[in-house]
Amino acid sequence: MTAAANQSGRRSTPPRRLERAGIRDVAAAAGVSITTVSDALNGKGRLPEETRSKVREVAERLGYRPSAAARTLRTGRSGLLGLTVTTYGEEPFTFTEFAYFAEMARAATSAALGRGYALVVLPASSRHDVWSNVALDGTVVIDPADHDPLVAELHRQGIPVVSDGKPGNCPVTAWLDNDHEAAVLGILDHLAESGARRIGLLTGTSTDTYTRLSTEAYLSWCLRIGQEPLYEAYPAHDPAAGAVAADRLLARPDRPDAVYGLFDPNGTDLLAAARRYGLRVPEDLLLVCCSESDVYASTEPPITTLSLKPRRIGTTAVNLLIDAIEQDGPSAPAGRLMPTELIVRASSLRRTPRTTVSPPRPSGEE
Repeated sequence: MTAAANQSGRRSTPPRRLERAGIRDVAAAAGVSITTVSDALNGKGRLPEETRSKVREVAERLGYRPSAAARTLRTGRSGLLGLTVTTYGEEPFTFTEFAYFAEMARAATSAALGRGYALVVLPASSRHDVWSNVALDGTVVIDPADHDPLVAELHRQGIPVVSDGKPGNCPVTAWLDNDHEAAVLGILDHLAESGARRIGLLTGTSTDTYTRLSTEAYLSWCLRIGQEPLYEAYPAHDPAAGAVAADRLLARPDRPDAVYGLFDPNGTDLLAAARRYGLRVPEDLLLVCCSESDVYASTEPPITTLSLKPRRIGTTAVNLLIDAIEQDGPSAPAGRLMPTELIVRASSLRRTPRTTVSPPRPSGEE
């Protein structure tokens, strides 16, 4: 307060607080009822698309955001979604340290926020009371094992579950997965076309759908072409075990001349093992691994990777889950296969020897 204002007896006026537009403001501006606004913004009702678009445009222009507290009172929902990897149970596995899970979680978080929900990353645990402390509207479970006890418990409680991975014997509301069989067969054919004759596999000991389906695809391919399977399995939650398995695979007397590794960091493990055995990549050994990490673009040589497109998976999983939460009645479990991408780099392209052709010598020159 200035001296002049104090002497004149006037008091300073606090800055005016900007009030957030409410649903009534949107209804008035759009010239529709409050119910129509609610149906348009929540994707409900049989509204003409023109009306739905107009309401959304007005809401966006006015900066309208639904009140989470009001929604909870109206719907009885918390607005919280869970995300977890249950495959590893009580194992000391921090899944967010791996590029796939980190990318998926980021995309899932953004998709959830875009539809008015918050995502909670929860540890895999057989202690169901830990999960009951959080009021979840639904959960995304990554790579559930067969007969997954957590999925069964969530189902018993009536909580919708979307599985990132074919659910097998798990009772889920919806699922999505990559076409792992097609992806593995594509990689094996790519390696064979690059000259590989004995293709090996680094795989896991867990029963999740990614590991199981990928391994089955490899074994079927070997049976089809008449190759003896060459593979090593290890607990995927233990990075040190992966390095040991890579060493065992390349130490075999019938050593493979190409290897596909299902996990990260199989690529760097195999590259290190190859160097220990004096094998050149790609001349002596072709390499491919499944990873979302950018590190493989700068290894020497750069390593071919399979991308499972985790951002697309995370976004789709959350939207499937929210659709299931907000639907009016039960429906049959939905399933969806998502594409993968093979990012081909030097490690899986065998270099062909160059033939140097000398120019013809002039006549009479020796």
